[in-house]
Amino acid sequence: MTASNQAFQDDSLEAKKSNFIPDLPTRYKIDGIFKFVAWAAIICALTVLVILLIDVAVDGLSKINWQFLTSYPSRRPSEAGILSSMVGTIWVMVLVAIFTFPVGVGAGIFLEEFVADSFFENIIEVNISNLAAVPSIIYGLLGLQVFVRWMFPITGGRTIISGAFTLTLLVLPIVIIATREALRAVPGSMRQAGFALGATRWQVVRDIIFPQALPGILTGTILALSRAIGETAPLITIGALTYVAFLPPLSLEGLQSTFSVMPIQIFNWVSRPQKEFHLLAAGAILVLMVLLLMMNGIAIYLRNRFQISR
Repeated sequence: MTASNQAFQDDSLEAKKSNFIPDLPTRYKIDGIFKFVAWAAIICALTVLVILLIDVAVDGLSKINWQFLTSYPSRRPSEAGILSSMVGTIWVMVLVAIFTFPVGVGAGIFLEEFVADSFFENIIEVNISNLAAVPSIIYGLLGLQVFVRWMFPITGGRTIISGAFTLTLLVLPIVIIATREALRAVPGSMRQAGFALGATRWQVVRDIIFPQALPGILTGTILALSRAIGETAPLITIGALTYVAFLPPLSLEGLQSTFSVMPIQIFNWVSRPQKEFHLLAAGAILVLMVLLLMMNGIAIYLRNRFQISR
């Protein structure tokens, strides 16, 4: 190839690049447009959220009182309360946290640190990612068949523990994915340093990698539990009730009691035509949000504490 042909091709490439790559001022303008669009989307979303919160607060604050928090559901709006559904939500979420954290974190650690990169591992990873996007009603149907029917001698049917198992399946993929991402964020040099000191793989993971990844793991767990506390469809599918006039005993027998949760109670009140029940639903929404904020606050406190102590 002659020097003239080479120069011609170089000029052609430069011309093509100049046609596809804008100059610096144009790129600044494009960046400014995208920045404006992004801020506009954020402001619109926050505006809608604030409007919804104000509307719910205006309707619900008038209904929140001691009688509302300590009474059972009733067909009379003046006597209705959220005691049984609030206790049911706390029961279910405590069980979901107990089941989800060790299983999800353990699975994430095993897949990320102990399974070699292979075809089998890739299949598992793709399926976990797909399970995270499956509609919640599908998990409800799975829980109905497995936990309510097949495992009836253990769960007792449409009970608290069946609901907890169903929600655990729902959020497990989220915890597993978050755990793997948190482990990947730990520098590989820390693993190599542990191996150089003669530690086994399990010792490296237990003493070096897991403590470094724990804040990220807790963040993923917070997001998973935040999704679980507001789920309605899977619990309706497995048979959670809308009217429970008792509290399950605080024992192993209580795990096999029928139950209700606050999202189902809110759904029941919103579906009624009377305006008084709609106001009760708004009050229950505020209480549910307070429970969610308390749960997230505890998890964020633990995350920050572990992050500072590293």
